[in-house]
Amino acid sequence: MFKTNKNHLQPEMFSTVSRLPKMLRTMLETSWASTFYREVFNRIDEEVFSVLYSSSPSRPNVPVNVLVGLELLKAGNGWSDAELYERFLFDIQVRYALGYTEMGDGTFAIRTLYYFRDALSKYYLETGTNLLETVFTDITDVQIADLEVKTRTQRMDSTQIASNIINSSRLRLLVEGIQRTHQSLSEEDKTRLEEIYAPYIKGSSDHYTYKVKGKDANKSHLQKVGATMHYLLEKLEENYAEAVSYQVLKRLFSEHFKLEEKALKLKEKEEIPSGSLQSVDDLEASYRKKAGKSYQGFVANITETCDPKNDLQLITKVQVEPNNVDDDKMLADALPELKDRTDVKEIYLDGGYGGEASDPLLADLSVDIIQTAIRGAKGNSEKLHLADFDIEQDEEGIPTKITCPQGQSVEVNPARSTGLQGRFDPEICASCPFQQEGRCKAKPQKRDPRYMLSFTMKEFSAAKRRRKYIAYKKEKGNLRAAVEATMRSAKHPFPAGKLPVRGIFRVTSMMIASVLYVNMRRIWRYEANSSLANFLFGFFSPRTRVFCFD
Repeated sequence: MFKTNKNHLQPEMFSTVSRLPKMLRTMLETSWASTFYREVFNRIDEEVFSVLYSSSPSRPNVPVNVLVGLELLKAGNGWSDAELYERFLFDIQVRYALGYTEMGDGTFAIRTLYYFRDALSKYYLETGTNLLETVFTDITDVQIADLEVKTRTQRMDSTQIASNIINSSRLRLLVEGIQRTHQSLSEEDKTRLEEIYAPYIKGSSDHYTYKVKGKDANKSHLQKVGATMHYLLEKLEENYAEAVSYQVLKRLFSEHFKLEEKALKLKEKEEIPSGSLQSVDDLEASYRKKAGKSYQGFVANITETCDPKNDLQLITKVQVEPNNVDDDKMLADALPELKDRTDVKEIYLDGGYGGEASDPLLADLSVDIIQTAIRGAKGNSEKLHLADFDIEQDEEGIPTKITCPQGQSVEVNPARSTGLQGRFDPEICASCPFQQEGRCKAKPQKRDPRYMLSFTMKEFSAAKRRRKYIAYKKEKGNLRAAVEATMRSAKHPFPAGKLPVRGIFRVTSMMIASVLYVNMRRIWRYEANSSLANFLFGFFSPRTRVFCFD
């Protein structure tokens, strides 16, 4: 039965905390634990989680705000479950952060935490709603309002997140898929298919691949494994088609093999999609190669405020996707909520963002992006780019007038095939130094002497981004640069950026928890610095300066 936790609102008069020496109590009340309790724990809306519990009269639940708080502390500090539970029992700061002032109060078995995570996961699978994300949004919005953080200028970046999976070879992955199907079979079917499975169940998949030496031997074994998989898929379909292990085997086979005229052929590495299965333990992790380095897992996209007038910057959104999802799509997915919650006006980001997915939304929501780099190959510096032309738009974002670098302005009209075009005066163009040097893209037509410059809406959007990029390069300072430190802070609890969990729900939940903890620590440092500044101001102020003479 669901019940909210109100006990922490009225602490005991005599408790472990009250019995601390004054100096220690002051240190506790000014530590991160006090900020966590006030800025995070106190703002967890427990009613959101009531859907996880039975409405029938029964034993009350362990306080939800305590369970959520423990998840945040675990991710923020990189603790294992054993470390987390031990600190909950014996660490006075952790207990104070969770509203306990007396040692021994509120204890529960660690399995309660496991049941809570399982309930969150099942609810996510049923509804598509991550309740921890709801908590993050609610708490962050209140923090932004209370601390008067300006949100119209923000920055965004993405980072690779590794899932807790083994970096398997292709052969090992396929053998593991065969072994998993064997584990799900009935005893009767195990006996019936004993001869087929025999080479693969003598040891682990690692043992199987260890004996295979050489490139040619590996390829022949892959072919043999493929034939076995094809045979098992036919034999098991009738009774096991809905089993997860069968579905995984089917997916592995389709990603690594193909049938051509009934002949089984092994796909080349280049033919395997980036979204192919990376591990039988994580069905959502994907593969990506970036800057010459290979990654398996997910990508986290983080947005934070960056207004120069803010003394405190807060993270406003975190997204997690398989790592083969493009940055531009994550920007498009984030924009509607960011605009609704924060009224963002401009976002600083790198060259990976901006494109077909986000450009229409950026225009509709009146959000500008300022890129610190431009995606794609560098243009020819000797040629004029569309960004060198000044293009006016109407209220709907459609180009209406174009002005060349020499100052000639003409109307923009629809073109038959290219989308849009502007036609310039031939007499003016003929004497233009850019035309004489062969640098201008506008050219005279066979039936029309005017010099025509044609472009598409996609090229126009790219030109707008380039103009902002050029203007940004001329400015002093770099508002996007500090986001790199934010990415490090969010990943710091996890060695080498590898999370101790698998699956997009658990990875997302842990990243949300880590980011909430980062925000809390920023607030704690901000308040500590503000208190110190106020103290120093008062101490050195002429009004409070006191001189004593013996």
